[in-house]
Amino acid sequence: MAKAFSHTLVVHDDPKAISSEAFRTLRTNLKYISPDAGLRTILFTSAGQGEGKSTVSANLAASMAQTGNRVILVDCDLRKPVVHRFFNAHNSVGLTSILTGQVQLTEAIRKTKCEGLDIITSGPIPPNPAELLQSKAMQTILEQLQAHYDMIVLDAPPVLPVADALILAPYTDGVVFVVAAQEVPKDIALRAKQLIENTNTKILGVVLNRVNLAREGEQYYYNYYSSESKD
Repeated sequence: MAKAFSHTLVVHDDPKAISSEAFRTLRTNLKYISPDAGLRTILFTSAGQGEGKSTVSANLAASMAQTGNRVILVDCDLRKPVVHRFFNAHNSVGLTSILTGQVQLTEAIRKTKCEGLDIITSGPIPPNPAELLQSKAMQTILEQLQAHYDMIVLDAPPVLPVADALILAPYTDGVVFVVAAQEVPKDIALRAKQLIENTNTKILGVVLNRVNLAREGEQYYYNYYSSESKD
């Protein structure tokens, strides 16, 4: 993925941008990973903080909705949530509100500016995120969402600081691992990968984020997809 602006829904706001094309490519790749069984629930995570997993999950969810799918993006990062910022939504009610029995599932689902894409924000930050995500209530929420949506995208916390993503992974059809290019040491990335594999969850692929496509040797790719290209 080319480097994108923080909390920007580029696939909706600038569909001709090179980053938008990268998200469409990711969407296509995921579609053909399991063409027969299909993927219904996908979790996005990273090794550490600040690698762009929320940007990738939000934009991919929007890209999936653009193909006519009913998609819901759920902010499962109950420690440092940011999904609501991509959609200029308030975060006073969300996933934690459902998990603690304060509201019903339907009361926390919000429509977005992207047709076909709904979201559930994280809600108020709780004192016990891991316990809430490991609860039977979380499994029930996912089962209910599967009955109404074609795709469920989960934005989970990074793997190494906390166990939340590892708790959620077995509830999904697979994990997409986001890695910031030239920022994450190889041994750190491999350690996070091993932790995910220990949950017996399939790693669907790795998104190399923040790649400088304009550097020498990749300029041809940038020119081909940029709006300034004459082709």
